Amino acid sequence: MKKVIFFGIIGIALLVTGCNNNTYSNLRKQEDKLIANYISRNGLQIVYDEPTEDHVWGEKEYYKVSGVDNFYYHQIEKGDTSQTIVANDLIVVRYKKFGLTEHADTLSYWSTLDQAYPVEFHYLNYSECDAVGWHLAIKQMKYADSQCEIICPSKLGFETDNSSVTPYVYILKIKVKQ
Repeated sequence: MKKVIFFGIIGIALLVTGCNNNTYSNLRKQEDKLIANYISRNGLQIVYDEPTEDHVWGEKEYYKVSGVDNFYYHQIEKGDTSQTIVANDLIVVRYKKFGLTEHADTLSYWSTLDQAYPVEFHYLNYSECDAVGWHLAIKQMKYADSQCEIICPSKLGFETDNSSVTPYVYILKIKVKQ
């Protein structure tokens, strides 16, 4: 009797998991579509050549960072060009984060833009900030007091974003703490 119950439970579990299309691979494909739809419905212009230092950014112009899948960068404010960011600089960040689902891009999930700079980490120290996309953005920002917007797939966001396969847009405003 115990064997019948055991194999019955195993059979039901296999049936339930076999019907689930939410494999990690399928979730990643859905994420790619969400990012493409967000770009399309917001009329964003994607450029593939890295902008020059003196490039004037269009309001809807985003650079597709080469070598990185689905990561897009838009410079809002250039910052203090006399203070170049280097490895191990202490970065302080205010940010706004929102999802890319069909209607969620109008709702803020998290915002610290109206607060003091609450997030601190050393640039390129991934144990302090596991959001690889933030480090990639800072590499593009280059200078203290700069601001950008990034479209970030889950694998480049925080660990919790990766486990839920949720892409986000981040608006980052940074300073270098002396």
